[in-house]
Amino acid sequence: MASTEPIKNKPTKTAVPLESATLKPKKVKDDIENQVNNLEKDGVVSKEEQSPSALQEQDVTENQPDTTSDSSALFQAIGIITGKVNFITEGDKERSTITIGNKEYPLLYASRKQRAYDALKKEIEATGESTQRLVVYPKFTHFPGRDQPPNVGFQVVGFDKGRQEEVISQQLQDMEFKLCGLWQFIPVCRTPCISVFKNFTKERLDHIKQSEPARKVKFMKASHLPLFWRDALVPPFRFNPKAPKEEQGRPVFVQIKAKFVPHRDAFEFDSLLELPQEKPPRFLKASKDDKATAMAEKKAALKAAGKEFGPPKGKPPFKGKPKGDFKGKPLEMPKPKPKPQQ
Repeated sequence: MASTEPIKNKPTKTAVPLESATLKPKKVKDDIENQVNNLEKDGVVSKEEQSPSALQEQDVTENQPDTTSDSSALFQAIGIITGKVNFITEGDKERSTITIGNKEYPLLYASRKQRAYDALKKEIEATGESTQRLVVYPKFTHFPGRDQPPNVGFQVVGFDKGRQEEVISQQLQDMEFKLCGLWQFIPVCRTPCISVFKNFTKERLDHIKQSEPARKVKFMKASHLPLFWRDALVPPFRFNPKAPKEEQGRPVFVQIKAKFVPHRDAFEFDSLLELPQEKPPRFLKASKDDKATAMAEKKAALKAAGKEFGPPKGKPPFKGKPKGDFKGKPLEMPKPKPKPQQ
């Protein structure tokens, strides 16, 4: 049976710089908001009276009642990976990757995490040790085809040097992640996912209202992390367009520890951190109108640049040679023999 005890793994090393990456859910409101802003935890805003379909396409609105059963819960996806860090220079550009086993993944960083990225480079240059223990956010990009695997990368938050206590690198071992989000199927992935959305704050809401649709959609984009959870305590939600709204149900908010499995490019369930909640924390999600507007603007920009948006519709014209020879009169087919009369 899955454990509900807090994580007790305590490796001897810790991570720097990780002031904002600690696993301390029961903090005051200001600390929670700082965690949300500093860690880029994805999250969503929910209404108790909403139908499941409305929950799937939630509009951003300031008049949303707080329906969370645990105000300390947050949408979050953060963990530890260990591998060989590579810095690759291509012309005047530089990119970085991390090799885990026999697989190589893009190593990303946000502009406000430039200090952590630069510190990692200096650490490798000073020590000559390219194998590092990193604190990261998982980044999965899904594509329209359900059979097409997602692109997987990791965003650097910090790296392990054993200078701080009570940070996430002490509480998680290599390849372990804390995943908190909605447990559900999404249309573009055969494997059920933990959907991690943007956590709601008043400051974020004010910022979003002043942004253009394209920036809104990008800011509120969720992260959908494939998870293999055998004998799950609760089944993943699957939206059924043919079922009545009152029979749909809704996704459950789960908080788990999971291990990243490179050969599957997915996570495997390890243990429960808290019991599942029917009411998720408040979150932000782009509305249908904003998504449609952002898509229309993107198409218009591509058209103005002389580029096509998406694959061409319809079948291409046939350019091959016909298989048969249709010159002259067609051959007469033999007539069937008459049946003998009885």
